[in-house]
Amino acid sequence: MAGELGQALLEQQRLLFEQWYRVRDGRLSRSEFAQTVQPIRERFGQLLREGAGCEIAPKEKTPLAKTVRTSQQLLKIEPALWTFVTTEGIEPTNDAAERALRPAVLWRKQSFGSQSEAGSLFVSRMLTVATFLRAQNHSVLEYLVQACRASRQGLPTSSLLPIEDPTP
Repeated sequence: MAGELGQALLEQQRLLFEQWYRVRDGRLSRSEFAQTVQPIRERFGQLLREGAGCEIAPKEKTPLAKTVRTSQQLLKIEPALWTFVTTEGIEPTNDAAERALRPAVLWRKQSFGSQSEAGSLFVSRMLTVATFLRAQNHSVLEYLVQACRASRQGLPTSSLLPIEDPTP
């Protein structure tokens, strides 16, 4: 049962992403996407309800039990899974977040992390600054040099926030 349900859910995922790539590439409008995805969403919900409805023992540890519990948890947040369908700028994957975290993960693996709370705080702040600056196509080194100079001279450090153009 668990395997069949998993395969059926994967098929719905394949159909969903087939349509999402059309939206992303500009071949399908957002409103057309919402209509096209509706049957996929309904089938996905039906499959989750089937999975959540299977009988299992309270402490059961079988693959079926894992499937049942996962289905139950997904049903609780099911509407949120579909936010990307109607909301511009929201992606169906967390690829962008994973790409942003990758430098921090690589640093931790290479350096064995920080050994103190102060060190962890420093690293988290530096990685945040570096990620933010790179996202704006600014030089991390130039910003840090400027920040150190400003600090030594008792001057404020320039803001990390992008400067908005006041002219419409």
